[in-house]
Parts: sequence; C-alpha cells; structure tokens
Amino acid sequence: MSIRNMLCSPPTVALAVALAALLVPAPASASAAVSQKAGCSVCHQLDKKGLGPSYQQIAARYRGDAKAAALMAQRVRQGSKGIWGKVPMQPVPAAKISDADLKSVVDWILTQ
Repeated sequence: MSIRNMLCSPPTVALAVALAALLVPAPASASAAVSQKAGCSVCHQLDKKGLGPSYQQIAARYRGDAKAAALMAQRVRQGSKGIWGKVPMQPVPAAKISDADLKSVVDWILTQ
C-alpha cells in the first residue's frame, strides 16, 4: 500500500476530521445564553468590565475557592454592595432565573 493510499484511507480521513473538530472553538454554551436571557449581560460581559466585572474577572478572583459557587449564587439572589466597587448588584429573583439555571450560569462563569 502506498503512502498516498494510507493517508487517504477512510480511517485516516475520519481521524483527521475528528482531530480538526477539536481545534474549532465550541459554540457559546447554553449557560451563556441563559445568563443573557436572565439579563446578566446588562452589567456583565465575558471579557470587558461594564457596570459590573467581566465574567473572566469574576472567575480569576474566585479560582480555587471551593465556596465560590455558593457565595456567588447567594450574591445573585440577595444582591451585593461594595464587592466590586461602588455600583451595587441588585438581587435577581428566582422568577428571573431558576435555581438550576443560576447554578449552571455560576458554574459556567467560574470556568472562564
């Protein structure tokens, strides 16, 4: 079998396609869409500070903190003041984002 035949064989082509798929950026996660639907994007963006910190800034601050997810969920529900500056974060009720969706969004933020 020639090298050309080996490189163009169906298993080799399938492997190349699978490896190439790993290099393509994943689409925005469902949690990113949920955060936008809940209105988080009014104050927060992925990589730029707005009225509030970026998701990347939040993730960097809490990286390695095992209690971060619970703390963040509590701050979303109850609101917070003075954590990231003078602009307070208003409470976000369960009617706007469910507990399950909130957990998903918080977990997603912590991976940024």
